[in-house]
Amino acid sequence: MTTSTQTRDPDTKNMKDETRQMIAPDKVEGTPLYDQDGEKLGTVRKVMIGKRDGKVRCAVVGYGGMLGMGEDNYPVPWESLEYDTELGGYKLNRSRNEIDTSKAPSYKQGEEPNWSEDFDNSIRLYYMRAV
Repeated sequence: MTTSTQTRDPDTKNMKDETRQMIAPDKVEGTPLYDQDGEKLGTVRKVMIGKRDGKVRCAVVGYGGMLGMGEDNYPVPWESLEYDTELGGYKLNRSRNEIDTSKAPSYKQGEEPNWSEDFDNSIRLYYMRAV
């Protein structure tokens, strides 16, 4: 006797990519990032999630350049961001003048850093330092 199992394609029109408490990563990507004073810093390019613990570790923000050209990528610890409904984007717990882009961990477009524990620690230390 031969049996077959049919699978259904997910009903994508009924899937939610955002609820009151959760959001899909692809919806975070492209969201503006503002400083604590509401000045736009850049745009979230991607989120990095811990493979083992499943926690969002950081948002990679495109910053600098002009109209997306010449921007570098700046990983920012997820816990230093807060969603601001009035701005429609994430807000960093620092002002623009507190961020020294020459010292902040970053990497060029088209490159990818070694996402090691040391790199993760350097990101966290930079953004959690006393200002």
